[in-house]
Amino acid sequence: MATGLLVLGVGRATRLLRFMADFSKVYEGTGMLGIETTTLDAEGEVVAQRPVTVEEPELLSAMETFVGDIEQVPPAYSAVKVGGEKLYRAARAGRQVEAPARRVKVSAFELLVFESSAFGFRVRCSGGTYVRSLVADIGTKLLCGAHLVALRRTAIGPFQVADAGSPDDPGPLLPLELAVAHLPDLSLTAEEAIAATHGTILGPAGISGPYRVLAPDGRLIAIYLDQGSKATPEVVLSPS
Repeated sequence: MATGLLVLGVGRATRLLRFMADFSKVYEGTGMLGIETTTLDAEGEVVAQRPVTVEEPELLSAMETFVGDIEQVPPAYSAVKVGGEKLYRAARAGRQVEAPARRVKVSAFELLVFESSAFGFRVRCSGGTYVRSLVADIGTKLLCGAHLVALRRTAIGPFQVADAGSPDDPGPLLPLELAVAHLPDLSLTAEEAIAATHGTILGPAGISGPYRVLAPDGRLIAIYLDQGSKATPEVVLSPS
């Protein structure tokens, strides 16, 4: 039911994937009004059906209320952990465990098509946002219920599905530097660069958050993080 873009790290690049966690995501999908399911999507069991008398202006108005910083409760069938247990395991065992709401950001929520009870949409949101919860919440707001029918991820940060290869034929690997190109950088002297390849603690750069440290020739050496009066390596990539 869910298709689209997946960014994979290979070899040393796997160590950089965590710096991509805050990338926004873009999805295109289809929601169905009038039907609620256990999993909030088409793979779950139907738990409620209601007549749909919603007009397009009402749907647009409901979608607009979810644009911005919102509080979202993760769905019962998700990998979010509560008390060390994943929610979907509790749900499959017949136990109701609810995770606390968490703040997510929806930058854009566009209606692409609305026919009968089905509506196509495009959403840009922060990592950790559950699109099926967005669709279900729209159904709740419109008093008719809703669930997600199909979902396709079209972008993760700067990476686009149109540029991706299939798992069977992925094409040439992208430079690992692209995974952290969004981080600020610091150019080192030749002596500092040698020290950084050994993971040596450096003086602080005055940069908030992780940053790239580069050799004089522009080569990526490591990712560092200021911690008070020192800068410590998060990941060292360049061999000593």
